[in-house]
Amino acid sequence: MSDRIRIRVIIRGAVQGVGFRPFVFRLATRLGLTGYVVNSMEGVIIEAEGTKHRLDDFLICIRTERPPKASIQSCEYSLLDPAGFSNFEIRESVGRGKGRALVLPDIATCADCLAEVFDPANRRYLYPFTNCTNCGPRFTIIERLPYDRANTTMRVFTMCEDCRSEYDDPADRRFHAQPNACPQCGPHVEAWLANGQTVASGTEAIRFVTETLKRGQIVAVKGIGGFQLMVDAMNEAAVLRLRRLKHREQKPFALMAPFVRVVQTLCLLDPLEERVLTATEAPIVLLTRRKDAALAASIAPSNPYLGVMLPYSPLHHILLRETGGPVVATSGNQADEPIAIDEQDACRRLGAIADVFLVHDRRIQRHADDSIVRIILGREQVLRRARGYAPLPVFVNRRAGVTLAVGGHLKNTVALAMDSNVFISQHIGDLETHEANTSFTRVIDDLQTLYGTVPEVIGCDMHPDYRSSIHAVSMASRRAIPLFRAQHHWAHLLACMAENNIDAPALGVVWDGTGFGVDGTVWGGEFLLAMDIGFRRAAHFRYFPLPGGDAAIKRPRQTMLGVLYELLGSQAFTDEDPQLVRQMLDKRIRSPKTSSVGRLFDAVACLVGLSNQVSFEGQAAMALEFAADRSVTESYPYGIRPGMPLVVDWEPIIRGVMGDLGMRVPTETIAAKFHNTLVEIIVAVAERIGQRRIVLTGGCFQNRYLTERAVQRLVQQGFACYWNQRVPPNDGGIALGQIIAADLAFQQEHSCVLQFQAK
Repeated sequence: MSDRIRIRVIIRGAVQGVGFRPFVFRLATRLGLTGYVVNSMEGVIIEAEGTKHRLDDFLICIRTERPPKASIQSCEYSLLDPAGFSNFEIRESVGRGKGRALVLPDIATCADCLAEVFDPANRRYLYPFTNCTNCGPRFTIIERLPYDRANTTMRVFTMCEDCRSEYDDPADRRFHAQPNACPQCGPHVEAWLANGQTVASGTEAIRFVTETLKRGQIVAVKGIGGFQLMVDAMNEAAVLRLRRLKHREQKPFALMAPFVRVVQTLCLLDPLEERVLTATEAPIVLLTRRKDAALAASIAPSNPYLGVMLPYSPLHHILLRETGGPVVATSGNQADEPIAIDEQDACRRLGAIADVFLVHDRRIQRHADDSIVRIILGREQVLRRARGYAPLPVFVNRRAGVTLAVGGHLKNTVALAMDSNVFISQHIGDLETHEANTSFTRVIDDLQTLYGTVPEVIGCDMHPDYRSSIHAVSMASRRAIPLFRAQHHWAHLLACMAENNIDAPALGVVWDGTGFGVDGTVWGGEFLLAMDIGFRRAAHFRYFPLPGGDAAIKRPRQTMLGVLYELLGSQAFTDEDPQLVRQMLDKRIRSPKTSSVGRLFDAVACLVGLSNQVSFEGQAAMALEFAADRSVTESYPYGIRPGMPLVVDWEPIIRGVMGDLGMRVPTETIAAKFHNTLVEIIVAVAERIGQRRIVLTGGCFQNRYLTERAVQRLVQQGFACYWNQRVPPNDGGIALGQIIAADLAFQQEHSCVLQFQAK
């Protein structure tokens, strides 16, 4: 057998939890190879023995025939002397070494499992925890690598003889499916009252919950990544009660519908949107609502869009088929708190909201909210990155060691970079409460534990009072490792450039609500020129005072008064305006200067009468976007002051808005002209700077009207345009940018603050 050789293969990527080892086993057996395959902390390790011709075929087929959800980042192999293997086998996993394997997100129920769940002749009929190697929980049940049942929260459930037979059969699609279970041996559901009293079990629990929903009551459902609060989406009284008890006055609720055909009765649905809606990630998709949609009016007040998802676990499928219609499915939490994942904690925190709890005994290792996606310019754009997406990495070119980035204060995510992989955490949320901060630190610890590493470098925001930055400073001090502070908008720009795989130079149009600037002001209307050595602030919007600082985020009238005070002085006020706001502006107390386009949106929305006070960030800007008449092509005048940096003067815009108001021009026209003007400003500044690659990022570019018009105009003028897709344009993406900024600073041996060039 001198013609036989042995190869050792190390495959890195998303290769655990997707049926990769069974695939390798079947492939090797088909080709007559001997050896073994094993999960390790690094990925999948294969030793295969056979002829050179068969081994060459083996390596080719690994890439071309891999399982649908597998992703191979690298496939390294070396030649070895034959070992005399007698067969090919799957060996017990190796739990040593660095955690370089990729943890897969949770995967929506596949068609095969769904067919079994609704087949009365199948032993898994109506079983809420049916799964196989092609679907089911992953990220939310794994405790550590490698991905084996013993390292998941399923380890407490001993497989019955039938399930074990499937698990051990290479020809079965449940071969080494780690969450494999059935009604005889797996998790089960119960219906509880808020005091923890069990009122029903199994299928009867689901029927009990269904009847509860039909009676207009509120149900807390323990899903894959945490609890959801559900009510009948057509019952206005029930939806209003949920709003009152959850303290969520106007922010839209997400919907879950049982079938695509139900979604089509509620929303306009094009083929690309349907593809995303039915994808294995199963996110909430923002869709244009039909005017005749039979829904409670208070689900998404004054909003032309609905956030809709399909069931993504057998439990959801069974529940939604029982209800027959759409339900509100919103995060199981109080305002500014993380989603509940434990039934006892849920009863404590949600007991004053939910009438009934549908719980189960499969422990959730870590939370994962529902992701939010929209289609923009024919591409998928992730607005909240969580279940279905996290923690898949972004691949980047970097040189620093293991780096942790702690993100911002709002829409927080954190990131851990190892080699060229940046693992972005699931959505954590706003760090406004003790519970949110506890979740934030837990996720940081969890990422390090999961990948078996500790950071050698830490990146954070420049804002000294962000809780994330305070934590980073403390952590860097305790561990005596370098800390790099990345300017907020620079991090936004780097994140968008990284996911689009473009290098400097590029001109970033970075617009959002707020970000600490290197000059001590509040930035938010920035044009940053990315260079090899850092960035230059090429242009920005003219400053105006923001009375009350961060408090003005929910008080657009205060923002409007700051803008008008900059133009008119004391004439900006009426007798109805708070004296305190006037005093803050007159005395320049708690009135930081800002260049924020996000706050300018708020000011104009208030000026035209759309919003004086809001209950969630971005509400006023959304109202202005939704009001805009897309058929309007006119815009307002604006100014660009020469200098370094250029200064965009918004005064002609505001005076134009005030003039139109005096002429009783419709609000829809004013809103459109304001948007069109911002687009023309982007084009004009880009022309003056002369850089042909334009990157649009920051929270303002969640605005579909603004983004689509800007891209269209820029392309018309010959620019190459880039925007966020898989990484959110809002602050949910800046942890990635902080990783890149820290890497650049690490290479240059000085901080990102010093990378800023005034001229």
